[in-house]
Amino acid sequence: MTGTEPAARSGSRRGPGRPAGSRSGDTATRARILEAARELFATRTYGATTIRAVAAAADVNPALVHHFFGTKRDLFAATVQLPEELTAQLPELVSGAADSADDVGRRIVRLYLTMWQEPATGHPLAAMVRTGMSDPEAADILKQVLTRTILGPLVAASGRDQPGLRITLAATHLVGLAMGRHILALPPLTEAGIEHLTACVAPAIQHYLTGPLPPPPEAPAR
Repeated sequence: MTGTEPAARSGSRRGPGRPAGSRSGDTATRARILEAARELFATRTYGATTIRAVAAAADVNPALVHHFFGTKRDLFAATVQLPEELTAQLPELVSGAADSADDVGRRIVRLYLTMWQEPATGHPLAAMVRTGMSDPEAADILKQVLTRTILGPLVAASGRDQPGLRITLAATHLVGLAMGRHILALPPLTEAGIEHLTACVAPAIQHYLTGPLPPPPEAPAR
């Protein structure tokens, strides 16, 4: 053994929670953690899922989960990131809302229903809705996905009045649709295809986003 070997070994040691291996190895580990988190959030409540449970399911140290995702809230939000298809189309949808395009509602509803249909996003969304009815933190994440990420930019681009009410009306309609179809499993909704449901719901969403709304009542004089 040479005098330089101990120093080399010491320099190769990792600090606590620091992932080892190449970037491709890091990517695989991150994906494994995400998959485990999706499964646990879908089968348990948000409150019942812990970082340690996710780490055990992914066969990694809990420190690695914190390293890649931070807090449990951040991990939960990462499991419901928007599909690339929706992310890629958002700028065009926002532009369409600004130009009062009459197909924004149709495209939003179709993409939203597709998100619920795909296991990678549908399962965490279902867990989020179930948990959100009793857990304020999960409800806040769902609200952020719908209002700030998707509907908020569309309403802002349209420049219409009462933006908060428009966002809330559209979000309420979309969440109710998802609950009936995927949580309560109401037969008429579960049997209908995405295109049929889109044709039924899109006009209402379009109206919420860009159509005229009744003016709010004037506040009573004091």
